Amino acid sequence: MPTYTPETLIARLKRQGALTDPAIEAAFGAVPRHAFLPGVPLRNVYRDESIPLKRDERGGVTIASTQPSMTARMLAQLDLKPGHNVLQVGAGSGYTAALIQHIVGASGRVTAIEIDRVTATQAGENLQRVQMGSVNIVEGDGTSGYAPRAQYDRIIANGTIWDVPLTWVRQIKTDGRLVAPLWLDALQYSAAFRVEANDNLSSESNEACAFVPLRGSAEGPGMTVRIGGSSLMLTGQVSRLDSAALHLLLSETADIDYLGAPLTGHKSKRNFLPFFMLYLPPEFVFCLYNAQGEQQPYGMNRRGFAVLSRGSAAFVSLDGDFKAWVFGGADAIVAAQDTYAAWLAAGMPGDDRLRVRLVARDGSPSPAPEDVRVYPRTIHDAHVWLA
Repeated sequence: MPTYTPETLIARLKRQGALTDPAIEAAFGAVPRHAFLPGVPLRNVYRDESIPLKRDERGGVTIASTQPSMTARMLAQLDLKPGHNVLQVGAGSGYTAALIQHIVGASGRVTAIEIDRVTATQAGENLQRVQMGSVNIVEGDGTSGYAPRAQYDRIIANGTIWDVPLTWVRQIKTDGRLVAPLWLDALQYSAAFRVEANDNLSSESNEACAFVPLRGSAEGPGMTVRIGGSSLMLTGQVSRLDSAALHLLLSETADIDYLGAPLTGHKSKRNFLPFFMLYLPPEFVFCLYNAQGEQQPYGMNRRGFAVLSRGSAAFVSLDGDFKAWVFGGADAIVAAQDTYAAWLAAGMPGDDRLRVRLVARDGSPSPAPEDVRVYPRTIHDAHVWLA
């Protein structure tokens, strides 16, 4: 019979290459995840998977315990040291805060803010259970940070944000680091920001991720939409879409085509997505798609990415052979194939080449160099490019 323990989880994460730092490994071994997920079967607790903690009235996850491999990668981005003063935004179960407290040690301080009262109470009880009551759990909107314990050496957010609030920038030390999942078009990246002059931030370490939005005033606009009464969900700049017109287009019979030659070797099936995000012609909308439940929407498979324009849509599978379901005109699939060919010609740059700089707007859009895509935000413009 298989066993499920912190040690088996550590072994799995090391095989994946997600756990390479001895201090983070020691924290995973010392802090039992099951103590923070009471009632969850051990076989689920010690798999590498996210565990829902709270859902909305439609069944959507609003609070979750982060996938352990993603937690390990974000803690590596955070570069914690003993004695650090750390702010975590989005306490969840309290597990990540406990890992951080173990790494920063008795001389360090950890404050975790949680907007949901019940979840905050449960996190505090979980921490008491493992004798980590020194972690300060604060109920409130994490967008405001927590001034009584500033200045922070490190700030980490466990939920996707639309922009970095100025309160976080003002509450972190000049040599500090701020790690947060950031919406970039249809994709999310955990960015390890360093603070620059004039409230600007930059990140050269950007890990692909998938978080629920951070609740509160940093959440930003909705990035998902359901098409018609189907199980098809699109993620991206959905405000640019006419979902009713798209439903009618998808009700037609699809033609079958292919994006191009499938990837071989070590290249991930999603390795080209940041290139698509940045270099797809601007008249097209780039989205990820997935099907909820067992139904296959509009005769397609269950997950992939989409290239959409008025009267033309291409849905490309990220499983197998890059099969594409083409609806309406051929414009969308031609644009997708051209962009894929350009990515191959550029040497197949991936997530490791992604760079992000948040430039304070000061009331007007900020100019950017050529080959830099600009995404306007509330406080900053996000300048994104491939190095």
